[in-house]
Amino acid sequence: MDMSPGKTQLVMVYNNSAPYWSTGEWNGNYFTKVPEVYAPRRFQMSCVRVSPARIYFTFNVIQADHALTGRILVNANGELKLCYWMDDGTWSQGWSSFQGQCSDYDICGAYGLCNADDVCTCVEGFTPNKHDTQSWWSNGCARRRPLQCSVTEGTTDGFLEAKNQYLSEEGAVIYNEPTQRGCRTACLNNCSCTAFAFVISYPPVCRLWFGDLFKMRVSSENQSIFIRLAASQLGHSISEGSSKPSPPLRSFLPGTIASVSVVFAFLLVGFLLWKRWRHAKKSKEDDVPTSLRTFTYKELRVATQNFKHKLGSGAFGSVFKGTLQDNKGTLQDNMLVAVKRLEGSTQVEKQFRAEISTIGRIQHVNLVRLLGFCVQGSQRLLVYAYMPNGSLNSALFTKDEEVEKVLDWKTRFEIALGIARGLLYLHEECRDRIIHCDIKPENILLDGDFSPKVADFGLAKLVGRDFSRVLTTARGTRGYLAPEWVSGLPITPKADVFSFGMTLFEIISGRRNLDLNVEESRI
Repeated sequence: MDMSPGKTQLVMVYNNSAPYWSTGEWNGNYFTKVPEVYAPRRFQMSCVRVSPARIYFTFNVIQADHALTGRILVNANGELKLCYWMDDGTWSQGWSSFQGQCSDYDICGAYGLCNADDVCTCVEGFTPNKHDTQSWWSNGCARRRPLQCSVTEGTTDGFLEAKNQYLSEEGAVIYNEPTQRGCRTACLNNCSCTAFAFVISYPPVCRLWFGDLFKMRVSSENQSIFIRLAASQLGHSISEGSSKPSPPLRSFLPGTIASVSVVFAFLLVGFLLWKRWRHAKKSKEDDVPTSLRTFTYKELRVATQNFKHKLGSGAFGSVFKGTLQDNKGTLQDNMLVAVKRLEGSTQVEKQFRAEISTIGRIQHVNLVRLLGFCVQGSQRLLVYAYMPNGSLNSALFTKDEEVEKVLDWKTRFEIALGIARGLLYLHEECRDRIIHCDIKPENILLDGDFSPKVADFGLAKLVGRDFSRVLTTARGTRGYLAPEWVSGLPITPKADVFSFGMTLFEIISGRRNLDLNVEESRI
């Protein structure tokens, strides 16, 4: 339990000293960073701070029709798991704090940076501790040049801005400083301070980190971390108020000026060659199918003509047709895309992250392709490849005779087979098993050849290979829910198979399983 003043959260600590994960504060019903654990009809939870020195948390199972024996465990990677003992004599995973390899504490070592592909590199200004092994990142990185932490010689340390990088807040100290300049000075004046971040909010937040930096990863949250480096690495003296006088201009000899000019010319040519090499390398990396591109809100607004052509809408937002004018060479120019704009729900952030963490990391011919995303302010948008024939729902239940002719028995059979292949890949061939949780005709898209693509992974669940079940509060759509959903029991990939079976009835019959006049329900 976090015994800091005013705190009501559980924290996980590495080596008895470094906090690396927390549940977030208790809001009266659940912990803010893990709302998915809360299930009001299954559990009764409470967290009470009795005094500055006493706090307790209770967790009771209130489901009367099925007794559950639970346990909470932490594995060697620092992952917290909530598990339940099942009638068949096995443990079922109910919830996990795991959010990808980058969420493991110390996965890349000190000053190691974990990127979106779960690959470790060194933070700029640092170098690997070991060069003779492919797993050097587990040994962390070391400074290229030691810190000075002194102003007596006219130079001191400085800060390098690392954009779009995340550093665990659990290891930070909140400093009462309303300006970024003051936050920087506070860190600079303490030799143990290695990084700071300033968040413009009300009130503003100044965070300071001390000692080696762990658990750094690439982020899309448009925030910056300022990492302390020696002034010599930054290329100039950054001390303020230095009293060391500058030499007069006449003291430079013509030969010295000529030498500096030649050196500068060589450096300029080298810099241009390096930029060209970096551009070629980046273009090659961007060709990797699993990489996602980050779009700006302005780009997507232009691509969709200010969200003019609406393709459809669902419980968590609307989808718009757009055309990308790509000038980065990462995508086909004038490419038709479908832009999903998440809105109107408190679960938007959860849906957004679920989509990226599942479909964003895998590719299959029968899964919709996620091209990129946008995170800007409160905007959350996902960019997919455009499917010209829309959803299976519109094709099955249309009165258009031309579409009905296209959907002959052979085509329907190929559609059913393609959906089954996509589910098989999710359940058996991914590194982490993925349960879609919402298979229905509306979430099956058809390309130009009527080949099916499983879409909408907003409710999907990742399940480790060492668990066969997962207990979740997410719900699918009425008419496609497996019995275990209704009973509140842990689900398995069979829940998707049941939903697929209901969809298969509709593919064969061309009729709805559920009366259209009955409103759908999603929790």
